[in-house]
Amino acid sequence: MPVRLSRMERREKTRQDLLTAAETCFVTRGFHATSVDEVAERAGYTKGAVYSNFASKEDLFFGVYQRRIDHVLTEVVPGLRQAGAVRAFDWLATGTMQRRDGDDGWLAVFFEFWAHVLRHPELRSRFAESHTRFLEPLTDAVRQLADERGRALPNDVTPFQVVLAWNAMEVGLGLERLTQPHDVDVELARRMGWLLLDAVLGAAPPASSSDGKQRDRSTR
Repeated sequence: MPVRLSRMERREKTRQDLLTAAETCFVTRGFHATSVDEVAERAGYTKGAVYSNFASKEDLFFGVYQRRIDHVLTEVVPGLRQAGAVRAFDWLATGTMQRRDGDDGWLAVFFEFWAHVLRHPELRSRFAESHTRFLEPLTDAVRQLADERGRALPNDVTPFQVVLAWNAMEVGLGLERLTQPHDVDVELARRMGWLLLDAVLGAAPPASSSDGKQRDRSTR
């Protein structure tokens, strides 16, 4: 016999079905070209079902983005933390370059929505909060990397600012790859990411050890 779902379980299933349909539509058609009616039809629900779960098409996109972030934070980040800072930065720098098709579609619609946010100031704080949540785990990786190298970060930059700069470059390379795939490859993304991290850590003075003596480990 089929399992009887509670009202809350049915509502959550509806929400997840809508998010799955919305992600497919956004990735294949883009944010602006996708309509709420199209999402509802693909998911097998009414337009009213969409609006009973999401306030707007923007809210629906945020739901898709948050679900992708949740997946990374719960399924990917724990393994990267266990593997160490070097592995984490390598994986993130090369991952987008290695994944094609669906991820190209996601990258394209992500940039499209980012531009949409810039034209709608009321969305900026929510977008920034989501973006920060995605990047925050990397601040620990920056601290770990600095510690492993026996370095201290410059006084005028925070670990999160290092992550923002690193991510901006990697995202920019991802954008360039969409139109120049022969010039932007995995090794370029990895190499440029490490040049930035090496420059930041290399410019910093050696950190002091617990006995007050300076440590000087070779950098990557």
